[in-house]
Amino acid sequence: MAQLHRLPLLLFLFAAAAAVSAGGADKAHVSAVVAEKGLAFAKDVLIGKAVRSLTPLRLPGVEKAVRVPFLGGVRVVASNITLFHLDVGDNSTVYPGHSGLVVVASGVTANISMHWSYRYDSWLFPIEIADSGTASILVKGMEVGITMVIKNINGSLALSVLQCGCYVKDLVISLDGGASWFYQGFINAFEDHIKAAVEKAVPENIVEGAGKLDSFLQGLPRTVSLDDIAALNMTFVNDPHYGNSSIQFGINGLITKAVAKTTNLQKHPQLSLSCGGASKMLLLSIDEDVINSASEVYFKAGSMHWVVDKVPDQSLLNTASWKFIIPRLYWNYPNDDMRLNISMASSPVIRITSEKIGATINADMIIDIIDGKETVPVACISVVVSASGVVETSGNKVYGRVGLDDFSLALKWSKIGNIYMSLIQGVIRVLLNTVCMPYLNSRLGSGFILPVVHGFTLQGVYIQTSAEQLTLCSDVVLANASSLASLAHL
Repeated sequence: MAQLHRLPLLLFLFAAAAAVSAGGADKAHVSAVVAEKGLAFAKDVLIGKAVRSLTPLRLPGVEKAVRVPFLGGVRVVASNITLFHLDVGDNSTVYPGHSGLVVVASGVTANISMHWSYRYDSWLFPIEIADSGTASILVKGMEVGITMVIKNINGSLALSVLQCGCYVKDLVISLDGGASWFYQGFINAFEDHIKAAVEKAVPENIVEGAGKLDSFLQGLPRTVSLDDIAALNMTFVNDPHYGNSSIQFGINGLITKAVAKTTNLQKHPQLSLSCGGASKMLLLSIDEDVINSASEVYFKAGSMHWVVDKVPDQSLLNTASWKFIIPRLYWNYPNDDMRLNISMASSPVIRITSEKIGATINADMIIDIIDGKETVPVACISVVVSASGVVETSGNKVYGRVGLDDFSLALKWSKIGNIYMSLIQGVIRVLLNTVCMPYLNSRLGSGFILPVVHGFTLQGVYIQTSAEQLTLCSDVVLANASSLASLAHL
């Protein structure tokens, strides 16, 4: 939602279909549904943004007079009260209500720092006594709830807060400096004030942040230029519909004649991309963050693991081929078969530039020995690979090719003594070029199908890379004449 030129290709295709079909300008030709997982993702993003905007949060100071046995009146002051850390954790939910979105975060903890001081006169001492110090406060069991509503105002989305509240269950105050007798008096004097200050300041700042989000939504462009000829009508139609676990938006979606650039559109200079000098119907722009997030998901799912037991030169997977490189390996396991157990140490990092698409792959390669019926891991080598590739298209498919640029090796652990990386570098290079790169290219070469409406196909797809971005431009054509009959149902 943050940048309209990143709308899925499917959305543009629906808009293209709607442009052919009959319909008025005030009708929603595109239906965009944010499902339960999408709401949860948006909730996590907004909560993360709210936490960053809320901290640090200055709270009002306070000065009070408290009575201490045998001493009389003591003036205590709390100042520089700052909420500097919030931890929401996983205890947050979002669900559509009858007329709006409800977000509830429970079990929230927070950390507050402050400065305290006191002074008093006593009949025991003829002089004024004073002391000061700092305090750390742990806020426990905080609950925050907000109800928001999104409405359509003149074709734009407007967000408003119906309700917002905060409740603090408990405070744990730790004083640095001062006398122990003062502790309970301080708690009695300031605990209620700090609770009330937090419960007042957090909702106020959330409402202020919601106002900024509302300004952003209303400032979104109503037309998005696809090229110099056509523009996509992004006017919203009717109020959003709230389901049990989703929100549905109606969008005009018609492709119209391109209009002159507005101030809003100038925020997205990529939208006027020439696509290699040719005007195209569709433009899909993908940030490298999207690819890296996919890489992170597959990494966390544990799917980036590969056991190599077959290679073009099978003798490389026998200890006999390594007896002059790693002598102890051969001495301990003469003529035993080997296999390489490769797993990612971290998710691969993709970098897109105007010249190429690069990748940094950090993997752990464990050397396993097949000793009879037993598999014995004997060493682990860290392999950091730098590779680069290109993206190609054919029809509705996107293909990739990748090649080795460089690599580095480091020994992580070994049961067969020290292994000199310089000696095995040549063998590892052969394995990377003859096994790993071909394996990656076989996966990339099978292609990824671009999402298009049934009965349509992409034509003249053009791919261009720029800083941190991959852009696909294409025309859309009907696969066959019978597809015209299905347009009315889209």
